[in-house]
Amino acid sequence: MTAGRVAGRTQSDAPRVPLSRVVREWGRIGIVGFGGPPAHVALLRELVVDRRGWIDSREFEDANAACQLLPGPASTQLAIYCARRVAGDAGAVLGGVAFILPGLVMILALAAGSLASSPPTWIVALAAGAGAAVVPVVLHAAWTLARASLVRRLDHRLLYLVAGAVATVLVGPFVVVVLLACGVIELLVRRGRGSLAVHVWPFLVPLGAYGASELPALAWTALKVGALSYGGGFVIIPLMQGDAVDAYAWMSQAEFLDAVAFGQLTPGPVVQTVAVVGYAAAGLGGALLAALIAFLPSFLVVTLGGRRFDALRSSPRARAFLDGAGPAAIGAIAGAAVPLADGITEVWMVAVAIVAAAALVLRRAPIVVLLAGAIAGLIGVLLLGFAVPR
Repeated sequence: MTAGRVAGRTQSDAPRVPLSRVVREWGRIGIVGFGGPPAHVALLRELVVDRRGWIDSREFEDANAACQLLPGPASTQLAIYCARRVAGDAGAVLGGVAFILPGLVMILALAAGSLASSPPTWIVALAAGAGAAVVPVVLHAAWTLARASLVRRLDHRLLYLVAGAVATVLVGPFVVVVLLACGVIELLVRRGRGSLAVHVWPFLVPLGAYGASELPALAWTALKVGALSYGGGFVIIPLMQGDAVDAYAWMSQAEFLDAVAFGQLTPGPVVQTVAVVGYAAAGLGGALLAALIAFLPSFLVVTLGGRRFDALRSSPRARAFLDGAGPAAIGAIAGAAVPLADGITEVWMVAVAIVAAAALVLRRAPIVVLLAGAIAGLIGVLLLGFAVPR
């Protein structure tokens, strides 16, 4: 059945796909989904619209747009939504787990090796090479998002972007409060209850955010990643960085850089990087707890509110909030590159970062850049004898 033959289908007309097929198809995407959210969206569309005709193209595009308005991993939410549409709530749970699990298993294996007391040389090299390439990838992501978000109307939202960047560099663990504040401020401005003078507030809000530390540290970090991130997968970097490195010292800066690299090198959603942080904080149990808390909001928001996606897209309040929080999140991504750069401690890693930046500008292929960086790390250790940081 083609997509054209299902045009105009309502949700009640959707086919009931066997759960075994949902597990198989969504698991396949979880295994081959290298390249981040754009690759995930393309693979999901190819499956449910082009190849199977389970969902018509208009509904898929609407669902994808609605997921972009929600906090948390958008491509994961889209995968859960599509599974729910074709197999109900049970399909949403099984399809979402099948989508997440392959990459999670891979990244936990890499975490166990890299965070061991005596990690294998090849894992250290892999992480160092890919980690060196992460910094230009993060900056490129921030630039791409900023250009798409602000180029049509360069206005006061630029202040939100600057606020996010400054907060990430200066008060990393509390950048989430700045993101929320920017969203609320923009909502108030749109409703005529504020002025441009109020836009300086995001720079002051972190001073009152210390109450969040009363929550269990790892659970709070994972919750921020899963429920309070706006602007795509890279927003998790500043949300985790301040807690994992500075506030609780679960990881060194170099180890955190490795974790971000592993999140890019493995398939599936980038949010699973939080499992590496959890592993560093409390072993395998901490990794699984962090992953559970980070992904649970996506399952809840889709299964409980999937039918309200259209209303979300047309909501002026939701749009206003995201117009404030979104630019701040982009700024947070850019700001994250500053502490990440501290993990680049060798001359050959600087060279990898420069080559990666050039490759991104010329070819715009982040996953290829990271793979090239990883290969450079392996060559540096195994063939050329370069030192690799531990």
